[in-house]
Amino acid sequence: MSKLNFNSTVTINELRKTIPTIGSYLTPIILSEPGCGKTSLLSMIREDLGEDYDYIYVDCPVKDMSDIGMTIPNHATKSLEYYVSSLFKLDSPKPKVILLDEFMKSPKLLQVIFTRLMLERMVGDEPLPRGSIVFGTSNNASDGVGDTMLAHAGNRVCIMEMSKPTVNEWLEWSSANGISRVVRAFVAMFPRTLASYRDGNQDDNPYVFNPKKTALSFCSPRSLAKCDVIVKNRDYLGDNATMVALAGTIGASGAGDMSAFLSLEKTLVDVKDIVKSPDSIKVPEEISAQLMIMFQAVDVLETQDELTKFMTFVNKIPSSEVQAVFFTMMMRNTKAIKLARNNLQIAEWAKNNHELF
Repeated sequence: MSKLNFNSTVTINELRKTIPTIGSYLTPIILSEPGCGKTSLLSMIREDLGEDYDYIYVDCPVKDMSDIGMTIPNHATKSLEYYVSSLFKLDSPKPKVILLDEFMKSPKLLQVIFTRLMLERMVGDEPLPRGSIVFGTSNNASDGVGDTMLAHAGNRVCIMEMSKPTVNEWLEWSSANGISRVVRAFVAMFPRTLASYRDGNQDDNPYVFNPKKTALSFCSPRSLAKCDVIVKNRDYLGDNATMVALAGTIGASGAGDMSAFLSLEKTLVDVKDIVKSPDSIKVPEEISAQLMIMFQAVDVLETQDELTKFMTFVNKIPSSEVQAVFFTMMMRNTKAIKLARNNLQIAEWAKNNHELF
């Protein structure tokens, strides 16, 4: 009998399905290095399951015993009764989806209490409604940020490592969530910003988290998204404050390289102007400029006529690999794919460049 082939990690989209499927019986504990989007799983699951559940976020490292529940004297019976915190919404009959965020950084005593929650679906002595889902997150032990777990507890849960998003996965997400074309083009040009220190040959990577180094600011899927508010307000902030803020969010190396993108964007022609006269507009020589124009196009093109005219401009770009970025983003963007599916120019390009996919 042949063995199944599988990766050692699971993607965030796979977890989005796995957690609701097994989480009422077996507690998944999701591990990754900092800033990969583990916490966002709760909102993703809420989007998928809707309001038939109560959604509960537990910030484990900052909780103590009284945040979970307390024993209160019952003078009538001369006994102690356990009262559960309102955090768990047990006054509602709905089943719960509970995220124990940064579970492995919990105080040891709370880990014991959370173990019963994970194993028996009990908060203290009170059961959760039937069908409740419990899952946790934490960082990899190798990240060196204080994550430990009691051995007997580890055997009662399902520990899975979440992979960092690929460049294309992050670009797809960022396009759907309004991240500016500058940041998206920066990530596309510098894919090492999404590498992992565990990939090998990353000791010289100046962008990413590495437990061997002391940098507090670095590029991660989270910090790259967070820096977008700085990029969008750079004219108001001024050059110096913009660069200092970027360095404090994505690290000095990331900020230094992004500065060139900020300067370049000011020189670019708008996509709406390209659509008006695609034959006469010159294609910029810099690949970063080409990428920024294409990312803007994914955001703003609204009609088949606009897409067809913009494809005239895309076909003038000398690199088919760069053209493929536009095709990929169009096909992965929820709004844009409706245009792309029925566009003859897109279909023709895909037929002529099928070897790229």
